[in-house]
Amino acid sequence: MPEKCRVVICGFDPMLVRGYVKTGERALWWYLPDELYEDYKVKPGDKIKGKLLAVYNAKGERRVATEKPPMIAGEEDWAPPDASKGWGPNAAPGDPFTWSTTKETGLAVLLPPEVITRYGLTEFHFLEMVIEKIIRASGEEVEVYPGEEKCRKWWPEEKMKLHYYVEYVAP
Repeated sequence: MPEKCRVVICGFDPMLVRGYVKTGERALWWYLPDELYEDYKVKPGDKIKGKLLAVYNAKGERRVATEKPPMIAGEEDWAPPDASKGWGPNAAPGDPFTWSTTKETGLAVLLPPEVITRYGLTEFHFLEMVIEKIIRASGEEVEVYPGEEKCRKWWPEEKMKLHYYVEYVAP
């Protein structure tokens, strides 16, 4: 299991994100762990492949990410961090992803519009994931820390409960 991390989402105000999602423009992103970025010399246009394990909202509530059934943003989908509610008994945690890095440095990873709408994401959410591979612009797939398990970028739970936040605004 290569690099497990919990990151904060960065981006624009939810009203702007609403418009950017419709046009396909860059709206939300997150940053790779510095060590991974430096060790693998991630370049602009490379893609990051892995599994999204969970999404946390600004209240610190956790939603387990799964391939099926598709999630629809709403309060009924959220469960307290220690509960396994919100996903079916046949669903295994882990929603596979392949997301592009930014064109400027490659340090930031862009969230596609369909992921933003599926999970109802804003800049006030956190993502828990496993980064498995880096796909170079040439198509070469590079496994991240083969045979090792790293966990160096982990947002602490006590800092995931925000006092100020703006709810998701659907497009």
